[in-house]
Amino acid sequence: MSAATWSAPGRVNLIGEHTDYNDGLVLPVALDRRTRVRAARRDDDLVEVTSAQTGETVRVPLGTVGPGSPAGWSAYAVGVVWALARTGPGPAAGERGLTLHVDSDVPLGAGLSSSAALECAVALAVDDLWGLGLGADDAGRARLAEACVEAENVVAGAPTGGMDQAASLRCRPGHALLLDCRSGAVEHVPCDPAADGLALLVIDTRVQHALADGQYGARRAGCEAAAAALGVAALRDVHPEVLDAALARVDPDLRPLVRHVVTETERVRRAAAALRGRDWAALGELFVASHASLRDDYAVSCAELDLVVGTALEHGAAGARMTGGGFGGSAVVLVDRERVEPVTSAVEAAFASRGLRSPSVREVVPGGPAAREPT
Repeated sequence: MSAATWSAPGRVNLIGEHTDYNDGLVLPVALDRRTRVRAARRDDDLVEVTSAQTGETVRVPLGTVGPGSPAGWSAYAVGVVWALARTGPGPAAGERGLTLHVDSDVPLGAGLSSSAALECAVALAVDDLWGLGLGADDAGRARLAEACVEAENVVAGAPTGGMDQAASLRCRPGHALLLDCRSGAVEHVPCDPAADGLALLVIDTRVQHALADGQYGARRAGCEAAAAALGVAALRDVHPEVLDAALARVDPDLRPLVRHVVTETERVRRAAAALRGRDWAALGELFVASHASLRDDYAVSCAELDLVVGTALEHGAAGARMTGGGFGGSAVVLVDRERVEPVTSAVEAAFASRGLRSPSVREVVPGGPAAREPT
């Protein structure tokens, strides 16, 4: 196969934050912003990756790839090639090289999963170029998502779960993806706020975050320690009706983490039901409760995210919450269409009054999954 272009979307998670690595439930939608990778095979084992955004070119022999190598943004691309070379039946050694040119309009560090978009675009490119045949059905795409997660966890050193990659590879237009992060089972839940006169906004605070900086990993380790203390495989196994008893059995420092994961998983169940019933008021209330839990229990919000959420709610939004791993990034806001301009103006004015850089506001329509681009 000659050179071609593959693309994959970022995602915005409607609800279900920090539940994926606890075997819980998540409810993302694919963005209409995408990362594009133009790829071609080489007759060696060198992976050459060029970024249109930075102009940087990184060349990595595939045999040198492993934990922490390469470092930086190229790990997310090269790591996927490495993972698929390890687990798939691809080309023989000496014929696994690729030339990759990356271009993206998914904002970096905005909590919209630019890293997974890169990984998934590369995964589909490798799948096609190597003739693996995994991209043709959902089961195969689930396997590609697993390879992307391995690349992110092992090579890039970011201990994330699998929500982002599943959303980028498995979402459908006009739907949210209800993903069970333990079984991998999915349900495509209709999500069309515009049909009922609402808009879904993503407001990027422009405060950049990094999931490999230790804070994310520390919370994941805390959740694992709490699960071990409770004698369960993951915090997903703690049911809401026994939450109080469970909290009494774990270290006081871990109790807020447990409380967030258990209540957030239940909020995802209720949010999916609200979408099925087109109960936008209920969904908005769940957004608000989720943000409070992420701010107060999980402690992954920041002043700028709290400012977006508080201002949006004060000016008539039906619901608002931070989305993504936290420590910056974006908020998702559900608002009646006639309130879009007042809410946007109020948030911009609030940032200006505090001397903050103006946020980016974009309406989101649930998009489609990673795919090969037409020639």
